[in-house]
Amino acid sequence: MAELLNCSVSQFTFNPIEIKTKRGTQVRKLSSRPFQCVLTEDNRTVLVKNGKDSLDICRIVNGMWQTSGGWGRIVPDDAVDAMLRYADAGFTTFDMADIYGPAEDLYGIFINRVRRERPPEFLDKVRGLTKWVPPPVKMTSKFVGESINVSRKRMDVAALDMLQFHWWDYSNPGYLDALKHLTDLKEEGKIKTVALTNFDTERLQIILENEIPVVSNQVQHSIVDMRPQQKMAELCQLTGVKLITYGTVMGGLLSEKFLDTNIAIPFSAPPLNTPSLQKYKRMVDAWGGWSLFQTLLRTLKTVATKHGVSIPTVAVKYILDQPAVAGSMVGVRLGLSEHINDSNAVFSLVLDEDDVNSIQEVLKKGKDLLRVIGDCGDEYRRA
Repeated sequence: MAELLNCSVSQFTFNPIEIKTKRGTQVRKLSSRPFQCVLTEDNRTVLVKNGKDSLDICRIVNGMWQTSGGWGRIVPDDAVDAMLRYADAGFTTFDMADIYGPAEDLYGIFINRVRRERPPEFLDKVRGLTKWVPPPVKMTSKFVGESINVSRKRMDVAALDMLQFHWWDYSNPGYLDALKHLTDLKEEGKIKTVALTNFDTERLQIILENEIPVVSNQVQHSIVDMRPQQKMAELCQLTGVKLITYGTVMGGLLSEKFLDTNIAIPFSAPPLNTPSLQKYKRMVDAWGGWSLFQTLLRTLKTVATKHGVSIPTVAVKYILDQPAVAGSMVGVRLGLSEHINDSNAVFSLVLDEDDVNSIQEVLKKGKDLLRVIGDCGDEYRRA
């Protein structure tokens, strides 16, 4: 168990935060309330917490989006074997969703193998984070409860460690109804912690004003995509909500594999043959293009060589060091490839001032993605 680092419990007064919306700039203020500044860390784990709700997770989270298809054929036995290897290596937190193909089912098989083949104290460290991505229907208590029960059954757990809620359309205020029902299910013991995924700063503040105890918000965040640090992190630091990040290595673009390549020339670069690579290549285009991205990769390679690590290790560590970030997702291609060694190196890597300055000099040359795309999650809500 991680060592508890005690901070004093203080009464915070939250300053008004300006939030720019399509309806103009709004100044919103959260009511003052007790905020306990308590983190649990042993360099590998962190506590996400809101009031009496808390969950310790590994700071590098095994992302299971790859099970949804497009990365290669998943063999269930091989995938579960790989999950056990990650867990045995200390990477005991897995992230999935109801829409990620067989991800929840694979977790159910995995957790039963852990129960049979590992000691009880090992089981206590394993965490399964899932997402619920509902259709735009009326969020009744019955509908929400039945949907969560499906995930509980697939994952074969009495209570979900964390339920991360996604909502497609903010013009439909049903997300507040859904979150209130999820909070009720938490009180019933069917969910341990309620969280969000891809919510923007304005809606996060509205949710907190409605006294819904979310512990984290999962958002896209990488060295290229620094949007979460422009508005979201400020609110998170004021309220204690943590960020769990995905896209941190941009599907593999932030790696030696793509260093000194020119994708404009046929066969001169690795193919962009996965949904992740295709998605994050579009992010590179929006940020500054392939030439500037190569400048970034060369800078990261210089830093990586200095510390005897890889580019992905530097990319993950840079984001883990950002304000409000509790953990970063690294996608696992279960049974196809592994990154355990690179991930282990993250925990011993310390980026010094020169490293950070050299990276930031490149970032200054890129476009402001908050202006180009919008706030966190806005890429999923554009017409």
